[in-house]
Amino acid sequence: MSDAFYEPLGDGRFDSTVHSTGPWSPKTQHLGPPSALLVRALEALPAAAPMLVARVTVEILGPVPVAELSVSAGVERPGRSVELLGAELSAGGRTVARARAWRHARSDTSAVAVGVDEPLAPPEDGKPMHRPESWGFGYLDAMEWRALVGHLGEPGPATVWARQGVDLVAGERPTGLQRVFVVADSGNGVSSRMNPLEWLFINSELTVHLYREPAGEWVGLDATTAIGPDGVGSAFSVLHDSNGPVGRGAQALLVRPQG
Repeated sequence: MSDAFYEPLGDGRFDSTVHSTGPWSPKTQHLGPPSALLVRALEALPAAAPMLVARVTVEILGPVPVAELSVSAGVERPGRSVELLGAELSAGGRTVARARAWRHARSDTSAVAVGVDEPLAPPEDGKPMHRPESWGFGYLDAMEWRALVGHLGEPGPATVWARQGVDLVAGERPTGLQRVFVVADSGNGVSSRMNPLEWLFINSELTVHLYREPAGEWVGLDATTAIGPDGVGSAFSVLHDSNGPVGRGAQALLVRPQG
């Protein structure tokens, strides 16, 4: 079995492995690895000066199959201080996801740096968290999970740490930003308020704002979900690395009974 979510095939093509499989169908992926694959393409775009990604929005256009994927990326709005980037993910000739990112020029703001969220207890303080038996094998098993508050399959807000057990792309060490996006799409899953066998709560997008460059292997999610009365919900996550908060994520949710 591969030790990565994707095997590179060259020319922006990747073979998806079983590790990318989502918990609800053996034929479709969890959106964490595809989101990170899009971010990988965005990070590879050259810049005229040192820059950092400040925001990424991933628009989910359909299920991502566990199959060969193609990724392309480009600079949509170049600039010396601010750039808009775009990337596209396709499978079988169909576009399944798009990402757009704002990239900002680096400068020294250490004298005025301030955060708005409290750091989490470290991963070693968390309890090992495993996939519920009714959820499918794949992505959840490829990650190491540590729960500080809540648990997969336990309704309500949750605070968890996660670490990749496999690389994003075979033969490559993931960047801190890629690691964040492998995990960030799990906010609605860990903080779900309903039984997933009875209710559908899928996200149509993922937006992450960052104010610091992520580092290290562990990514923390302090997540909660709000559900409205008319089939729409929102999941919100504070994102952490081992040094503290790095940004926030949000997901727009479609909510309805199963069946």
